Amino acid sequence: MPLLDLDPEVVATARALAAEAAAPVIDIARAHTTVAVERATLRLAGITGADTTHRAGDVPWVNRVVDTVREHCGLEHGVALPVFHALREHDLGSLTELAEATAAGQITYRLPEGRDATRAAKAARTAVARGLRTVDRNRAQRDRLVAKLGDPPRRPWIYLIVATGDIDEDVVQAANAARAGADIIAVIRSTGQSLLDYVPEGATHHGFAGTYATQENFRIMRAAMDEVSKEVGRYVRVTNYASGLCMPEIAVLAGLQRLDMMLNDSMYGILFRDINPIRTFVDQRFSRQVHARAGIIINTGEDNYLTTADAVDAAHTVTVSQLLNEHFAHEAGLPDELLGLGHAFEINPRVPDSFRMELAHALLARELFPDAPLKWMPPTKHMTGNVFDGYLLDGFFNLAGVLTGQSILLVGMMTEAVVTPFLSDRDLALANVRYVLEAAGNLREDFRPAPDGFIAKRAHQVLGEAVDLLARIVDEGLLEAIGKGTFGLMKRPADGGKGADGVIAKADGYTNPASELLEEGATA
Repeated sequence: MPLLDLDPEVVATARALAAEAAAPVIDIARAHTTVAVERATLRLAGITGADTTHRAGDVPWVNRVVDTVREHCGLEHGVALPVFHALREHDLGSLTELAEATAAGQITYRLPEGRDATRAAKAARTAVARGLRTVDRNRAQRDRLVAKLGDPPRRPWIYLIVATGDIDEDVVQAANAARAGADIIAVIRSTGQSLLDYVPEGATHHGFAGTYATQENFRIMRAAMDEVSKEVGRYVRVTNYASGLCMPEIAVLAGLQRLDMMLNDSMYGILFRDINPIRTFVDQRFSRQVHARAGIIINTGEDNYLTTADAVDAAHTVTVSQLLNEHFAHEAGLPDELLGLGHAFEINPRVPDSFRMELAHALLARELFPDAPLKWMPPTKHMTGNVFDGYLLDGFFNLAGVLTGQSILLVGMMTEAVVTPFLSDRDLALANVRYVLEAAGNLREDFRPAPDGFIAKRAHQVLGEAVDLLARIVDEGLLEAIGKGTFGLMKRPADGGKGADGVIAKADGYTNPASELLEEGATA
Protein backbone atom coordinates (compact mmCIF):
# COMPACT_ATOMS: atom_id res chain seq x y z
CA MET A 1 0.00 0.00 0.00
CA PRO A 2 1.63 3.31 -1.09
CA LEU A 3 2.63 5.54 1.79
CA LEU A 4 4.36 8.46 0.07
CA ASP A 5 1.66 9.62 -2.36
CA LEU A 6 4.18 10.02 -5.17
CA ASP A 7 2.90 12.05 -8.12
CA PRO A 8 2.34 9.55 -10.98
CA GLU A 9 3.28 12.21 -13.54
CA VAL A 10 6.61 12.88 -11.84
CA VAL A 11 7.35 9.14 -11.68
CA ALA A 12 6.43 8.74 -15.36
CA THR A 13 8.66 11.70 -16.26
CA ALA A 14 11.56 10.15 -14.36
CA ARG A 15 11.19 6.85 -16.24
CA ALA A 16 10.83 8.58 -19.60
CA LEU A 17 13.99 10.61 -18.97
CA ALA A 18 15.89 7.50 -17.89
CA ALA A 19 14.86 5.77 -21.12
CA GLU A 20 15.95 8.78 -23.16
CA ALA A 21 19.30 8.95 -21.34
CA ALA A 22 19.93 5.23 -21.82
CA ALA A 23 18.93 5.01 -25.49
CA PRO A 24 22.24 6.21 -27.06
CA VAL A 25 24.22 3.84 -24.82
CA ILE A 26 21.98 0.92 -25.80
CA ASP A 27 22.58 1.79 -29.45
CA ILE A 28 26.33 1.66 -28.82
CA ALA A 29 25.99 -1.68 -27.01
CA ARG A 30 24.01 -3.16 -29.90
CA ALA A 31 26.60 -1.99 -32.42
CA HIS A 32 29.61 -3.52 -30.64
CA THR A 33 30.87 -6.81 -29.33
CA THR A 34 33.73 -7.59 -26.95
CA VAL A 35 36.23 -10.36 -26.48
CA ALA A 36 34.28 -11.38 -23.37
CA VAL A 37 30.99 -11.67 -25.27
CA GLU A 38 32.69 -13.86 -27.88
CA ARG A 39 34.28 -16.03 -25.19
CA ALA A 40 30.92 -16.38 -23.45
CA THR A 41 29.39 -17.56 -26.73
CA LEU A 42 32.00 -20.30 -27.07
CA ARG A 43 31.46 -21.33 -23.44
CA LEU A 44 27.78 -21.84 -24.23
CA ALA A 45 28.89 -23.86 -27.24
CA GLY A 46 30.75 -26.22 -24.92
CA ILE A 47 34.39 -25.17 -24.73
CA THR A 48 35.96 -25.84 -21.31
CA GLY A 49 39.37 -26.32 -19.79
CA ALA A 50 42.70 -24.55 -20.06
CA ASP A 51 46.09 -24.76 -21.70
CA THR A 52 48.30 -25.83 -18.80
CA THR A 53 51.52 -25.69 -20.78
CA HIS A 54 51.74 -21.94 -21.25
CA ARG A 55 54.77 -20.30 -19.66
CA ALA A 56 52.63 -17.56 -18.10
CA GLY A 57 50.36 -20.09 -16.37
CA ASP A 58 47.08 -21.72 -17.25
CA VAL A 59 45.32 -20.00 -20.15
CA PRO A 60 41.65 -20.91 -20.66
CA TRP A 61 41.08 -22.56 -24.04
CA VAL A 62 38.36 -20.04 -24.78
CA ASN A 63 40.87 -17.19 -24.47
CA ARG A 64 43.35 -19.02 -26.66
CA VAL A 65 40.77 -19.52 -29.43
CA VAL A 66 39.22 -16.04 -29.37
CA ASP A 67 42.62 -14.32 -29.32
CA THR A 68 43.82 -16.40 -32.27
CA VAL A 69 40.67 -15.78 -34.30
CA ARG A 70 41.08 -12.06 -33.67
CA GLU A 71 44.69 -12.22 -34.80
CA HIS A 72 43.90 -14.18 -37.98
CA CYS A 73 40.66 -12.63 -39.26
CA GLY A 74 39.29 -10.24 -36.67
CA LEU A 75 36.17 -10.41 -34.52
CA GLU A 76 34.07 -7.89 -36.44
CA HIS A 77 31.93 -10.73 -37.78
CA GLY A 78 31.98 -12.67 -34.50
CA VAL A 79 33.96 -15.71 -33.43
CA ALA A 80 31.32 -18.33 -34.29
CA LEU A 81 31.72 -18.58 -38.07
CA PRO A 82 35.55 -18.88 -38.15
CA VAL A 83 35.55 -21.40 -35.28
CA PHE A 84 32.86 -23.72 -36.57
CA HIS A 85 34.19 -23.52 -40.11
CA ALA A 86 37.64 -24.57 -38.82
CA LEU A 87 36.07 -27.37 -36.77
CA ARG A 88 34.53 -28.85 -39.92
CA GLU A 89 37.45 -28.04 -42.21
CA HIS A 90 39.89 -29.93 -39.99
CA ASP A 91 37.42 -32.72 -39.17
CA LEU A 92 37.85 -32.27 -35.41
CA GLY A 93 35.46 -33.83 -32.94
CA SER A 94 35.18 -31.08 -30.33
CA LEU A 95 35.97 -27.48 -29.58
CA THR A 96 38.56 -28.64 -27.06
CA GLU A 97 40.39 -30.51 -29.81
CA LEU A 98 40.22 -27.38 -31.92
CA ALA A 99 41.65 -25.32 -29.05
CA GLU A 100 44.51 -27.76 -28.59
CA ALA A 101 45.29 -27.64 -32.31
CA THR A 102 45.10 -23.84 -32.16
CA ALA A 103 47.66 -23.74 -29.36
CA ALA A 104 49.92 -26.00 -31.40
CA GLY A 105 49.79 -23.57 -34.33
CA GLN A 106 47.94 -26.03 -36.57
CA ILE A 107 44.86 -23.87 -37.28
CA THR A 108 44.52 -20.83 -39.50
CA TYR A 109 41.17 -19.15 -39.00
CA ARG A 110 39.31 -17.37 -41.78
CA LEU A 111 35.83 -16.01 -42.32
CA PRO A 112 33.89 -18.52 -44.45
CA GLU A 113 31.65 -17.45 -47.31
CA GLY A 114 28.67 -18.85 -49.19
CA ARG A 115 27.74 -22.44 -48.38
CA ASP A 116 30.63 -22.77 -45.93
CA ALA A 117 29.30 -19.81 -43.94
CA THR A 118 25.79 -21.25 -43.92
CA ARG A 119 27.04 -24.61 -42.62
CA ALA A 120 29.20 -22.94 -39.95
CA ALA A 121 26.32 -20.76 -38.77
CA LYS A 122 24.02 -23.78 -38.47
CA ALA A 123 26.60 -25.79 -36.52
CA ALA A 124 27.33 -22.86 -34.21
CA ARG A 125 23.65 -22.29 -33.49
CA THR A 126 23.13 -25.98 -32.73
CA ALA A 127 26.04 -26.03 -30.27
CA VAL A 128 25.07 -22.82 -28.49
CA ALA A 129 21.42 -23.91 -28.32
CA ARG A 130 22.56 -27.06 -26.54
CA GLY A 131 24.24 -24.91 -23.89
CA LEU A 132 21.17 -22.72 -23.48
CA ARG A 133 19.00 -25.80 -23.02
CA THR A 134 21.24 -26.67 -20.05
CA VAL A 135 20.54 -23.21 -18.67
CA ASP A 136 16.82 -23.77 -19.23
CA ARG A 137 16.92 -27.13 -17.43
CA ASN A 138 18.69 -25.52 -14.47
CA ARG A 139 16.01 -22.86 -14.24
CA ALA A 140 13.32 -25.53 -14.27
CA GLN A 141 15.22 -27.50 -11.61
CA ARG A 142 15.36 -24.41 -9.38
CA ASP A 143 11.62 -23.95 -9.75
CA ARG A 144 11.04 -27.60 -8.80
CA LEU A 145 13.27 -27.36 -5.73
CA VAL A 146 11.61 -24.14 -4.56
CA ALA A 147 8.19 -25.78 -5.01
CA LYS A 148 9.35 -28.84 -3.06
CA LEU A 149 11.43 -27.24 -0.30
CA GLY A 150 9.84 -23.81 -0.15
CA ASP A 151 11.14 -20.26 -0.03
CA PRO A 152 12.09 -18.67 3.30
CA PRO A 153 8.86 -18.07 5.23
CA ARG A 154 9.24 -14.30 5.45
CA ARG A 155 10.86 -11.28 3.84
CA PRO A 156 13.40 -9.81 3.77
CA TRP A 157 15.58 -12.76 2.81
CA ILE A 158 18.77 -12.84 4.86
CA TYR A 159 21.90 -12.48 2.72
CA LEU A 160 25.28 -13.43 4.19
CA ILE A 161 28.78 -13.24 2.69
CA VAL A 162 31.50 -15.87 3.02
CA ALA A 163 35.01 -15.08 1.84
CA THR A 164 37.80 -17.38 2.94
CA GLY A 165 39.69 -17.85 -0.33
CA ASP A 166 39.28 -21.64 -0.10
CA ILE A 167 36.13 -23.04 -1.68
CA ASP A 168 36.14 -26.04 0.69
CA GLU A 169 36.23 -23.77 3.74
CA ASP A 170 33.58 -21.55 2.12
CA VAL A 171 31.28 -24.57 1.96
CA VAL A 172 31.70 -25.21 5.71
CA GLN A 173 30.97 -21.60 6.59
CA ALA A 174 28.06 -21.36 4.15
CA ALA A 175 26.42 -24.51 5.50
CA ASN A 176 26.65 -23.27 9.07
CA ALA A 177 25.33 -19.85 8.05
CA ALA A 178 22.30 -21.47 6.40
CA ARG A 179 21.65 -23.52 9.51
CA ALA A 180 21.80 -20.29 11.54
CA GLY A 181 19.19 -18.61 9.35
CA ALA A 182 20.90 -17.26 6.20
CA ASP A 183 18.70 -17.58 3.11
CA ILE A 184 21.27 -16.43 0.53
CA ILE A 185 24.98 -17.27 0.53
CA ALA A 186 27.23 -14.87 -1.37
CA VAL A 187 30.77 -16.03 -2.12
CA ILE A 188 32.70 -12.82 -2.55
CA ARG A 189 35.42 -12.92 -5.21
CA SER A 190 39.13 -12.71 -4.67
CA THR A 191 40.36 -9.11 -4.68
CA GLY A 192 41.18 -7.97 -8.20
CA GLN A 193 39.44 -10.77 -10.10
CA SER A 194 37.22 -8.21 -11.81
CA LEU A 195 40.35 -6.92 -13.58
CA LEU A 196 41.40 -10.33 -14.91
CA ASP A 197 40.51 -10.73 -18.59
CA TYR A 198 40.08 -14.48 -18.16
CA VAL A 199 38.16 -16.80 -15.85
CA PRO A 200 40.35 -19.17 -13.81
CA GLU A 201 39.68 -22.89 -14.10
CA GLY A 202 38.95 -25.52 -11.49
CA ALA A 203 38.47 -25.57 -7.73
CA THR A 204 40.61 -22.98 -5.96
CA HIS A 205 42.01 -22.96 -2.44
CA HIS A 206 43.74 -19.61 -2.26
CA GLY A 207 42.45 -16.11 -2.73
CA PHE A 208 42.76 -12.62 -1.35
CA ALA A 209 39.82 -11.50 0.82
CA GLY A 210 37.63 -13.76 -1.28
CA THR A 211 37.44 -16.87 -3.45
CA TYR A 212 37.94 -16.99 -7.20
CA ALA A 213 34.79 -17.26 -9.29
CA THR A 214 35.22 -20.40 -11.41
CA GLN A 215 32.78 -22.85 -12.94
CA GLU A 216 33.95 -25.64 -10.65
CA ASN A 217 33.67 -23.46 -7.54
CA PHE A 218 30.13 -22.57 -8.62
CA ARG A 219 29.31 -26.27 -8.97
CA ILE A 220 30.79 -27.16 -5.58
CA MET A 221 28.89 -24.44 -3.69
CA ARG A 222 25.57 -25.09 -5.44
CA ALA A 223 25.79 -28.83 -4.75
CA ALA A 224 26.63 -28.21 -1.09
CA MET A 225 23.74 -25.78 -0.64
CA ASP A 226 21.37 -28.25 -2.28
CA GLU A 227 22.23 -30.71 0.50
CA VAL A 228 21.84 -28.06 3.20
CA SER A 229 18.52 -26.97 1.66
CA LYS A 230 17.13 -30.45 2.29
CA GLU A 231 18.38 -30.30 5.88
CA VAL A 232 16.92 -26.88 6.75
CA GLY A 233 13.70 -27.31 4.77
CA ARG A 234 14.00 -24.29 2.48
CA TYR A 235 15.81 -23.51 -0.77
CA VAL A 236 19.12 -21.75 0.02
CA ARG A 237 20.18 -19.44 -2.78
CA VAL A 238 23.76 -18.91 -3.98
CA THR A 239 25.19 -15.61 -5.21
CA ASN A 240 28.38 -14.58 -6.98
CA TYR A 241 29.67 -11.67 -9.05
CA ALA A 242 29.05 -11.17 -12.79
CA SER A 243 31.04 -7.98 -13.07
CA GLY A 244 34.40 -6.86 -14.34
CA LEU A 245 36.16 -7.77 -17.57
CA CYS A 246 34.62 -11.27 -17.73
CA MET A 247 31.05 -10.28 -16.91
CA PRO A 248 29.40 -12.18 -19.84
CA GLU A 249 31.41 -15.36 -19.24
CA ILE A 250 30.65 -15.46 -15.52
CA ALA A 251 26.96 -14.92 -16.28
CA VAL A 252 27.06 -17.96 -18.58
CA LEU A 253 28.87 -20.07 -15.98
CA ALA A 254 26.28 -19.07 -13.38
CA GLY A 255 23.50 -20.21 -15.68
CA LEU A 256 25.27 -23.49 -16.43
CA GLN A 257 25.71 -24.22 -12.69
CA ARG A 258 22.31 -22.97 -11.39
CA LEU A 259 23.42 -20.01 -9.34
CA ASP A 260 20.46 -17.94 -8.21
CA MET A 261 21.65 -14.35 -7.89
CA MET A 262 24.52 -12.40 -9.42
CA LEU A 263 25.95 -8.97 -8.74
CA ASN A 264 25.47 -7.24 -12.09
CA ASP A 265 25.44 -3.45 -12.19
CA SER A 266 25.52 -1.34 -15.33
CA MET A 267 28.04 1.17 -13.98
CA TYR A 268 29.86 -0.33 -10.97
CA GLY A 269 32.83 -1.61 -12.99
CA ILE A 270 33.17 1.76 -14.70
CA LEU A 271 33.14 3.79 -11.52
CA PHE A 272 34.93 1.61 -9.00
CA ARG A 273 37.20 -0.61 -11.12
CA ASP A 274 38.00 1.90 -13.90
CA ILE A 275 36.82 -0.47 -16.63
CA ASN A 276 36.14 1.17 -19.99
CA PRO A 277 32.52 2.42 -20.15
CA ILE A 278 31.80 1.06 -23.63
CA ARG A 279 33.22 -2.35 -22.70
CA THR A 280 31.03 -2.38 -19.60
CA PHE A 281 27.78 -1.42 -21.29
CA VAL A 282 28.26 -3.97 -24.09
CA ASP A 283 29.09 -6.71 -21.62
CA GLN A 284 26.28 -5.88 -19.20
CA ARG A 285 23.64 -6.05 -21.93
CA PHE A 286 24.69 -9.56 -22.97
CA SER A 287 25.07 -10.73 -19.36
CA ARG A 288 21.58 -9.50 -18.47
CA GLN A 289 20.14 -11.36 -21.41
CA VAL A 290 21.76 -14.51 -20.02
CA HIS A 291 20.47 -13.79 -16.51
CA ALA A 292 16.97 -13.25 -17.85
CA ARG A 293 17.11 -16.62 -19.61
CA ALA A 294 18.49 -18.34 -16.49
CA GLY A 295 15.97 -16.77 -14.09
CA ILE A 296 18.83 -15.28 -12.07
CA ILE A 297 18.10 -12.28 -9.85
CA ILE A 298 20.66 -9.55 -10.44
CA ASN A 299 21.89 -7.24 -7.68
CA THR A 300 22.91 -3.74 -8.70
CA GLY A 301 25.54 -1.64 -6.94
CA GLU A 302 24.07 1.73 -6.07
CA ASP A 303 25.09 1.23 -2.44
CA ASN A 304 28.70 1.83 -3.47
CA TYR A 305 27.99 5.42 -4.56
CA LEU A 306 27.30 6.34 -0.95
CA THR A 307 30.69 5.11 0.23
CA THR A 308 32.47 7.77 -1.84
CA ALA A 309 29.82 10.51 -1.98
CA ASP A 310 27.71 11.92 0.86
CA ALA A 311 24.61 9.79 1.45
CA VAL A 312 22.38 12.82 1.97
CA ASP A 313 23.65 15.12 -0.76
CA ALA A 314 23.97 12.28 -3.31
CA ALA A 315 20.79 10.37 -2.44
CA HIS A 316 19.19 11.38 -5.74
CA THR A 317 22.07 9.87 -7.73
CA VAL A 318 21.10 6.47 -6.29
CA THR A 319 17.54 6.96 -7.56
CA VAL A 320 18.83 8.01 -10.98
CA SER A 321 21.06 4.96 -11.21
CA GLN A 322 18.20 2.68 -10.13
CA LEU A 323 16.00 4.10 -12.89
CA LEU A 324 18.80 3.66 -15.46
CA ASN A 325 19.48 0.12 -14.27
CA GLU A 326 15.77 -0.63 -14.55
CA HIS A 327 15.64 0.55 -18.16
CA PHE A 328 18.81 -1.27 -19.17
CA ALA A 329 17.43 -4.43 -17.57
CA HIS A 330 14.03 -4.20 -19.26
CA GLU A 331 15.63 -3.57 -22.65
CA ALA A 332 17.72 -6.72 -22.19
CA GLY A 333 14.62 -8.75 -21.31
CA LEU A 334 15.07 -8.87 -17.54
CA PRO A 335 11.70 -8.54 -15.75
CA ASP A 336 11.05 -6.69 -12.50
CA GLU A 337 10.99 -9.87 -10.42
CA LEU A 338 14.66 -10.47 -11.31
CA LEU A 339 15.76 -6.85 -10.78
CA GLY A 340 17.43 -6.61 -7.36
CA LEU A 341 18.13 -2.90 -7.30
CA GLY A 342 20.58 -1.87 -4.59
CA HIS A 343 20.59 0.89 -2.00
CA ALA A 344 22.18 1.37 1.40
CA PHE A 345 21.98 2.62 4.99
CA GLU A 346 25.00 4.95 4.76
CA ILE A 347 23.97 8.30 6.27
CA ASN A 348 26.28 9.52 9.02
CA PRO A 349 24.47 8.51 12.24
CA ARG A 350 25.58 11.74 13.87
CA VAL A 351 23.44 13.76 11.41
CA PRO A 352 20.16 14.87 13.03
CA ASP A 353 17.16 12.84 11.82
CA SER A 354 19.49 10.41 10.03
CA PHE A 355 17.21 7.45 10.69
CA ARG A 356 14.16 9.31 9.36
CA MET A 357 16.09 10.13 6.17
CA GLU A 358 17.12 6.49 5.82
CA LEU A 359 13.46 5.52 6.05
CA ALA A 360 12.54 8.13 3.43
CA HIS A 361 15.18 6.91 0.97
CA ALA A 362 14.35 3.23 1.50
CA LEU A 363 10.63 3.80 1.22
CA LEU A 364 11.11 5.84 -1.97
CA ALA A 365 12.95 2.94 -3.57
CA ARG A 366 10.27 0.50 -2.43
CA GLU A 367 7.44 2.57 -3.91
CA LEU A 368 9.22 3.42 -7.16
CA PHE A 369 9.97 -0.27 -7.77
CA PRO A 370 7.15 -2.20 -6.07
CA ASP A 371 7.78 -5.49 -7.87
CA ALA A 372 11.59 -5.52 -7.69
CA PRO A 373 13.41 -7.63 -5.05
CA LEU A 374 15.28 -4.66 -3.58
CA LYS A 375 18.62 -5.38 -1.92
CA TRP A 376 19.19 -3.36 1.26
CA MET A 377 22.87 -2.90 2.17
CA PRO A 378 24.21 -2.30 5.70
CA PRO A 379 26.31 0.58 7.03
CA THR A 380 30.01 0.46 6.22
CA LYS A 381 31.30 4.00 5.73
CA HIS A 382 30.54 5.14 9.28
CA MET A 383 31.46 1.94 11.10
CA THR A 384 34.29 3.16 13.30
CA GLY A 385 35.59 -0.01 14.93
CA ASN A 386 33.45 0.54 18.04
CA VAL A 387 31.66 -2.81 17.91
CA PHE A 388 28.96 -1.70 20.36
CA ASP A 389 27.98 1.30 18.25
CA GLY A 390 28.23 -0.91 15.18
CA TYR A 391 25.91 -3.55 16.58
CA LEU A 392 23.35 -0.88 17.48
CA LEU A 393 23.62 0.75 14.05
CA ASP A 394 23.10 -2.62 12.37
CA GLY A 395 19.97 -3.07 14.49
CA PHE A 396 18.59 0.23 13.19
CA PHE A 397 19.48 -0.87 9.66
CA ASN A 398 17.59 -4.13 10.14
CA LEU A 399 14.59 -2.24 11.51
CA ALA A 400 14.58 0.13 8.53
CA GLY A 401 14.57 -2.87 6.20
CA VAL A 402 11.54 -4.34 7.95
CA LEU A 403 9.60 -1.06 8.14
CA THR A 404 10.07 -0.26 4.44
CA GLY A 405 9.46 -3.72 3.02
CA GLN A 406 12.91 -4.49 1.64
CA SER A 407 13.27 -7.83 -0.14
CA ILE A 408 16.89 -8.83 0.51
CA LEU A 409 18.84 -7.77 3.59
CA LEU A 410 22.63 -8.10 3.60
CA VAL A 411 23.74 -8.92 7.12
CA GLY A 412 25.80 -6.11 8.64
CA MET A 413 28.89 -6.90 10.73
CA MET A 414 29.78 -5.05 13.90
CA THR A 415 33.46 -5.65 13.07
CA GLU A 416 33.18 -3.87 9.72
CA ALA A 417 36.38 -1.82 9.18
CA VAL A 418 38.21 -3.88 11.81
CA VAL A 419 38.71 -7.45 10.56
CA THR A 420 37.35 -9.93 8.06
CA PRO A 421 34.44 -11.28 10.14
CA PHE A 422 35.00 -14.27 12.38
CA LEU A 423 32.36 -17.00 12.61
CA SER A 424 31.38 -15.60 16.00
CA ASP A 425 30.82 -12.17 14.42
CA ARG A 426 28.50 -13.70 11.84
CA ASP A 427 26.63 -15.58 14.55
CA LEU A 428 26.02 -12.39 16.53
CA ALA A 429 25.07 -10.48 13.38
CA LEU A 430 22.50 -13.14 12.44
CA ALA A 431 21.12 -13.01 15.99
CA ASN A 432 20.61 -9.26 15.55
CA VAL A 433 18.66 -9.84 12.31
CA ARG A 434 16.59 -12.65 13.83
CA TYR A 435 15.65 -10.52 16.82
CA VAL A 436 14.41 -7.64 14.66
CA LEU A 437 12.50 -9.93 12.29
CA GLU A 438 10.85 -11.82 15.14
CA ALA A 439 10.12 -8.77 17.29
CA ALA A 440 9.12 -6.32 14.54
CA GLY A 441 8.59 -8.39 11.41
CA ASN A 442 4.98 -7.27 11.04
CA LEU A 443 5.48 -3.69 12.20
CA ARG A 444 5.20 -2.43 8.64
CA GLU A 445 1.42 -2.75 8.78
CA ASP A 446 1.40 -0.11 11.54
CA PHE A 447 3.97 2.19 9.90
CA ARG A 448 2.24 5.22 8.35
CA PRO A 449 4.44 8.30 7.81
CA ALA A 450 2.52 11.55 8.08
CA PRO A 451 1.48 12.71 4.59
CA ASP A 452 3.07 16.13 5.13
CA GLY A 453 5.74 14.94 7.53
CA PHE A 454 9.51 14.80 7.33
CA ILE A 455 9.76 11.35 5.71
CA ALA A 456 7.29 12.04 2.92
CA LYS A 457 8.76 15.48 2.17
CA ARG A 458 12.29 14.09 2.04
CA ALA A 459 11.24 11.32 -0.37
CA HIS A 460 9.54 13.83 -2.67
CA GLN A 461 12.61 16.08 -2.54
CA VAL A 462 14.95 13.23 -3.57
CA LEU A 463 12.66 12.20 -6.44
CA GLY A 464 12.49 15.80 -7.65
CA GLU A 465 16.28 16.11 -7.57
CA ALA A 466 16.53 12.82 -9.48
CA VAL A 467 14.26 14.15 -12.23
CA ASP A 468 16.34 17.32 -12.50
CA LEU A 469 19.56 15.31 -12.77
CA LEU A 470 18.09 12.97 -15.38
CA ALA A 471 17.08 15.99 -17.47
CA ARG A 472 20.67 17.25 -17.34
CA ILE A 473 22.00 13.80 -18.28
CA VAL A 474 19.67 13.71 -21.30
CA ASP A 475 21.06 17.07 -22.41
CA GLU A 476 24.75 16.20 -22.03
CA GLY A 477 24.69 12.42 -22.54
CA LEU A 478 25.13 9.60 -20.04
CA LEU A 479 28.72 8.86 -21.03
CA GLU A 480 29.63 12.53 -20.60
CA ALA A 481 27.89 12.59 -17.20
CA ILE A 482 29.90 9.57 -16.07
CA GLY A 483 33.06 11.28 -17.30
CA LYS A 484 32.28 14.32 -15.16
CA GLY A 485 31.92 12.34 -11.92
CA THR A 486 28.14 12.48 -11.59
CA PHE A 487 27.96 9.11 -9.82
CA GLY A 488 30.00 8.41 -6.71
CA LEU A 489 32.31 11.37 -7.51
CA MET A 490 34.29 9.07 -9.85
CA LYS A 491 35.29 10.60 -13.20
CA ARG A 492 35.54 7.97 -15.94
CA PRO A 493 35.84 9.20 -19.56
CA ALA A 494 34.33 7.06 -22.31
CA ASP A 495 37.67 6.53 -24.05
CA GLY A 496 39.56 5.54 -20.90
CA GLY A 497 39.69 2.62 -18.53
CA LYS A 498 40.78 -0.98 -18.64
CA GLY A 499 39.61 -3.34 -21.36
CA ALA A 500 39.00 -0.73 -24.05
CA ASP A 501 41.12 -2.75 -26.48
CA GLY A 502 38.63 -5.61 -26.12
CA VAL A 503 35.77 -3.67 -27.75
CA ILE A 504 35.04 -4.34 -31.43
CA ALA A 505 32.56 -2.59 -33.71
CA LYS A 506 30.30 -5.09 -35.45
CA ALA A 507 30.55 -5.39 -39.23
CA ASP A 508 27.64 -6.02 -41.56
CA GLY A 509 26.93 -9.73 -41.37
CA TYR A 510 28.07 -10.08 -37.75
CA THR A 511 26.90 -13.46 -36.45
CA ASN A 512 26.44 -14.49 -32.84
CA PRO A 513 24.10 -17.44 -32.28
CA ALA A 514 23.97 -16.78 -28.52
CA SER A 515 22.67 -13.24 -29.03
CA GLU A 516 20.19 -14.47 -31.64
CA LEU A 517 18.81 -17.25 -29.44
CA LEU A 518 18.60 -14.97 -26.41
CA GLU A 519 16.81 -12.24 -28.37
CA GLU A 520 14.39 -14.77 -29.87
CA GLY A 521 13.87 -16.79 -26.71
CA ALA A 522 14.49 -19.84 -28.90
CA THR A 523 15.81 -23.26 -27.91
CA ALA A 524 17.13 -24.42 -31.29
